[in-house]
Amino acid sequence: MTSTSPATPITSFDEVRQQWQELLGRSVVNNLYITPEWQELWWSAFQNGRSLAGFYLTDAAGQLTALASLSRCGDNFSFVGNSDTFDYNDFVIARGTEPAFFPALLDAIDSGGGRQLDLYSVGEDSPTLAMLPELARARGYSVDIAEEDVAPRIDLPATWDDYLAGLSKKDRHELRRKLRRLEAHENWRWFCVSDPAEAADRTDTFLALMRDSDPAKAEFLTADREAFFRRLIAATAAQGVLRLFFLEMDDKPVAASLCLDYDGVRMLYNSGHDTEYRYYSVGLLLHALCLRDALEGGYRYFDFLRGNEPYKYRLGGHDHHLYRITLERPG
Repeated sequence: MTSTSPATPITSFDEVRQQWQELLGRSVVNNLYITPEWQELWWSAFQNGRSLAGFYLTDAAGQLTALASLSRCGDNFSFVGNSDTFDYNDFVIARGTEPAFFPALLDAIDSGGGRQLDLYSVGEDSPTLAMLPELARARGYSVDIAEEDVAPRIDLPATWDDYLAGLSKKDRHELRRKLRRLEAHENWRWFCVSDPAEAADRTDTFLALMRDSDPAKAEFLTADREAFFRRLIAATAAQGVLRLFFLEMDDKPVAASLCLDYDGVRMLYNSGHDTEYRYYSVGLLLHALCLRDALEGGYRYFDFLRGNEPYKYRLGGHDHHLYRITLERPG
């Protein structure tokens, strides 16, 4: 059904939370990052002087057909979120209503005095990438589309043996060899934390492993981002989305993988490991165990998320491309 209402501004996340959540189930694009909970979590941490500038459309019956979660600073409009903490971003649009939404989006930018629209982390299969640039050019906008990053993922087969068979001969041999070496160790275990109280108790351990595993991750974890991670872990545990995996050896945590489960997909959001146990490839093996757990749970695919780190491909990941779209009004 085509939208018939004018755009209604979004002044808070609460005012459309329930309808927003329902719309996600009818949207071509549906992922954790474009839920109201995640967007509000980010906004509370990183608003940085921007103001909400989003809107929604409804049909004749008053049902939401599309929602644009946008922010603005001066005459620059962009998604709520950024590429540091969002792996995907997009509009929430009911299937079949895209022809009504994208003109309404450009109308909203024009009427709001916007000169530029920056859209980050748009997936390669998004209707935004397919439809918006051509429409914007027809209205005289300059359009720049740039590949921003890749987010490797793997479709999960029915069995672990099928998964192993899909790896290259070298990667299959290496994974089996590493698993045998771990299993030969006398004192090791792995487990998952999802309960909010237990997740809170283990957050410090996760952050310590993340920080200690890589100087780049230690630099990334500024005070603001660490606070965001703490709120993220608490919020996703409360929602039943968090899967925080740990690997222990010699009664000591040596690796951690922060996974998020949403709509039949397991996403590896971040991780860390003890470099003293690098001989055992503890980081890679915990990822493999998380992947196997998702496979056995009937998940559709495992998403390694943003970045082209080699381990993602050794575990069978295939690139899903992310794009940045920048529109600029003439004059």
